This record gives sequence, structure tokens and C-alpha cells, in this order.
Amino acid sequence: QVQLVESGGGLVQAGGSLRLSCAASGRTFISYAKGWFRQAPGKEREFVAAVNWSGRRTNYADSVKGRFAISRDNAKNTVYLQMSGLKPEDTAVYYCAARPDYSSSYSVTGYDYWGQGTQVTVSS
Repeated sequence: QVQLVESGGGLVQAGGSLRLSCAASGRTFISYAKGWFRQAPGKEREFVAAVNWSGRRTNYADSVKGRFAISRDNAKNTVYLQMSGLKPEDTAVYYCAARPDYSSSYSVTGYDYWGQGTQVTVSS
């Protein structure tokens, strides 16, 4: 059974930092691009960041550029999202996902696998 499991969410004050992890099991995703998305209550799921299979290409939503960093460790089958300078508007459930190709990685469609999500709450 293929699973993506996120961890590292929690409650943090504005300006603080969190590091999310997404561990894959059931298969390897070395050739897959990985993405992070988030969904706040009453809003649609939105793109946060993506990384290609090698980790050398990344893409970020404008709202998180300069504050968040995506990375991956293929030996551990894990992708990370380092979040700093957190703002209350970053509050959401964060999901990791995997897709076969990096092109259009900002789009929700095209991702074959999704995690169950981890809650990030930023207090003001």
C-alpha cells in the first residue's frame, strides 16, 4: 500500500518556524516530483512549493517565496518543507503529494498520490 505521511505540524507564534516532513512508503518516488499544498477552512487547496526528482529545481507560490524552502532526501524517500517567518495567513492543513513529472507541478491536478495532511496553526 502506497502511503505519504506528513508530520511536523503544530501551533507556532507569528514569526516562528516549523519543518514539515513527508515520508513515503510502499514504493519509491525517486523519479517523481513532489509538491506541498495547503487548504485553509472554506478555501480551495492551493499550491505552496514543488521540487523535481533530483531536488535541483524548485518552484514556490509568491506568498511563500523567501520564507519557505522545499527539499528532498531520496535515500530516505522523504520531502521536507522548512517554513520560517510564519504568518497567521499560513494557517492551514498542509498536504504533500507526488506526481510523475515536474511540469505544471503548481497544479493540483496531475498528482497521483496525496498524504492525509498535517495542521499548521500560526497565532498572532
